[in-house]
Amino acid sequence: MSVRGPASYLIALCLMLPGLALADQRCALDTLARKVCLSEPAKRIISLSPGATELLFSAGAGDRLLAVSAWSDFPEDARELPQVGDSNRLDLEAIVALAPDLVVAWVDGNSRSQLETLSDLGINVFWLSPRSFGDIASAVENLALLAGQPALGTQRAKAFLQGMTDLGEQFAGARRVKVFYQVWDQPLMTVNRDELISKAITLCGGVNVFADLPRLVPRISAEAVIAANPEVIVTAGRGPRDRQWLERWRQFPDLTAVARNNLFLEPPSLLQRPTFRMLEGARHLCQTLEQARDQL
Repeated sequence: MSVRGPASYLIALCLMLPGLALADQRCALDTLARKVCLSEPAKRIISLSPGATELLFSAGAGDRLLAVSAWSDFPEDARELPQVGDSNRLDLEAIVALAPDLVVAWVDGNSRSQLETLSDLGINVFWLSPRSFGDIASAVENLALLAGQPALGTQRAKAFLQGMTDLGEQFAGARRVKVFYQVWDQPLMTVNRDELISKAITLCGGVNVFADLPRLVPRISAEAVIAANPEVIVTAGRGPRDRQWLERWRQFPDLTAVARNNLFLEPPSLLQRPTFRMLEGARHLCQTLEQARDQL
């Protein structure tokens, strides 16, 4: 027998409430395949890496940041925010005291055990680790969703991906040039094919001479660089005008990159942070490789 009258409406409403609550939530899947759901847009956010800070500003959530990690220097507004530690050590007491409704962490930089402590305290932790241009776009879309601005996130993500697509089409027919990208000097380090810098090299018509190495950021020897004989050597160095790392390669005049003076310094933060600024960095790198081609 069916239930009718006011009681039936009350029962129906109770049955619908769990579904309504779920529909009301903003849920996003992070890099660790963990679903983070918020009942309302995040208004108190803490970023635990410079890259996460940039992505949050790109997602339109910069005005909701309570604090950031050390080295969060872009955009300019990020420099004014309180800091709660760096990749080596976080100030968990300060983070908890700020009562955030969302903490954005970096898989390759933050301590998993420290962040698990925050999760155990009921603080929402969203992990990031972009490995492709699409991952960067998705990160911004997810952060914008959690901050209650999904349309803005989608719009900016699409513009970023379109810019990368256009750049790839522009250099699709360019002469392939062998590139060594130097991440660090002592120990000497580079990138393999899975690192975003390598993907930017490929986009610009370059060939990463160490693409096949197993580690994301492998250590190598000067002898390995000599054996690979790159036509171009690129680095961000220690700063925008520090060419010391490049000048050291001049002791190997038989290297094609040295013989053709194809030793280039790229803007440090444009390629080495997986953020929307990678589009600007990739454009700069593409022009660098074009200059190198003219000298081969």
